[in-house]
Amino acid sequence: MFDPKIYAQRRKLLRHQLQSGLILFLGHDDSPMNYAANTYEFRQDSSFLYFFGLDSPGLAGVVDVDENKDALYGNDIDLEDIIWMGFLPKLKERAAKVGVKETAPLDKLAEKLKQAKEQGRCIHYLPLYRAETSAKIEQWLGIPAQEAKAHASEELIKAVVSQRSIKIKEEIAEINRAFVITYEMYLTAMKMTKPGLYEREIVGRMEGMMIAQNCFPAFPTILTINGQILHSHYHGNLLKKGRLLIIDAGAESPLHYASDITRTIPVSGRFTPEQKEIYELVLASQMKAIQLIKPGIPYRDVHLEVARVIASGLKDLGLMRGDVEEAVGVGAHALFFPHGLGHMLGLDVHDMEGLGENYVGYTDKIRRSDQFGLAYLRLARELEPGFVVTVEPGIYFIPALIDQWQKEKKFKNFINYEKVEQYKNFGGVRIEDDVLVTAKGHRVLGQSIPKTIKDVESVTGKGK
Repeated sequence: MFDPKIYAQRRKLLRHQLQSGLILFLGHDDSPMNYAANTYEFRQDSSFLYFFGLDSPGLAGVVDVDENKDALYGNDIDLEDIIWMGFLPKLKERAAKVGVKETAPLDKLAEKLKQAKEQGRCIHYLPLYRAETSAKIEQWLGIPAQEAKAHASEELIKAVVSQRSIKIKEEIAEINRAFVITYEMYLTAMKMTKPGLYEREIVGRMEGMMIAQNCFPAFPTILTINGQILHSHYHGNLLKKGRLLIIDAGAESPLHYASDITRTIPVSGRFTPEQKEIYELVLASQMKAIQLIKPGIPYRDVHLEVARVIASGLKDLGLMRGDVEEAVGVGAHALFFPHGLGHMLGLDVHDMEGLGENYVGYTDKIRRSDQFGLAYLRLARELEPGFVVTVEPGIYFIPALIDQWQKEKKFKNFINYEKVEQYKNFGGVRIEDDVLVTAKGHRVLGQSIPKTIKDVESVTGKGK
């Protein structure tokens, strides 16, 4: 955990931002896999971690704005818990480590909430995404579980987003801590990649390395020779000569701060001329995006500049045609680049997505587009010092999408479908790094993982 003063300061700022009411943070319970005693690896709710820091199940936190105090609710363990799961300090001792003086058994929380309701006080809580949490809201506040998410406090959402968006030095240190193992994972994966292996063999090695360093995956690992599938979690394919392998993975630090990196690796150890052309174009677009990152620039502008680089390069290769500005303006490039450039990173790999993507990535002035491709941009707002963002452009050849657009003769003035047909078995290329927005510009986080063609081929042992 961080210093208790950090958590106390976060809650103090929250009280100042909301000015009145009672703020309820519900921690997670253990979640059964297939029966009650066989649970998934515990992962605490990220906003609970941010404000209350305790990484164990069965807890709830209350920030009482009107009374200017905080409290933690939970039950101390009994002998049976100790026998099966080991010793855990008293809640009061653990609460002191996050700057909370007042604690009470969990059943006392219902009384606290009932009293607040009777007094007509506003009870704020964040959007819910677990059924058991919605059930608690129904039990304690009388809001039907199916309606609980809709009653989340917009005022609280905006306050939490404003705090969690800006990463302090201790948080950056944790993200960099996650990068130490992520770097080693990628070097290992690059050295392992060769024809005849199954995808799962590399995934198993990478995730085993995380566990050995007291880390876990920040998200389910994406590792596939079918790079045209953006988020494929199937790992049963055999690696074959001539294919490209996309790896999108990242460790989560012991305090649950995420890393998120993507590299594209030639299974044979060397890129073919055709693969090299597409790869160099993606790399050029990514480097351009990183160069543009600074405070005040809307991330949507960076995304669109990347789209222009990609469209221009594809035009040079004969896959697109016509005026590049017009093509990007109507979204013709999204046949090849159908997703957004990146997202916030922090305690969640898509940081704060559970609070509502539009609250995190958009503002009253910068609203989400409904254009295919651009609509998937998770982060469009102006960048600020302290933001950590991913930069992950890609080029993909998705047969079903190509067939549909070609059948509809969509953007035929901008897309050379005859040439595109030759690439339908290509797969895809994506390159991703994580970048901190600084006061004057940016800083790429973590140790540099090979991404130039020369460096990638060198690590595979096939470079000259």
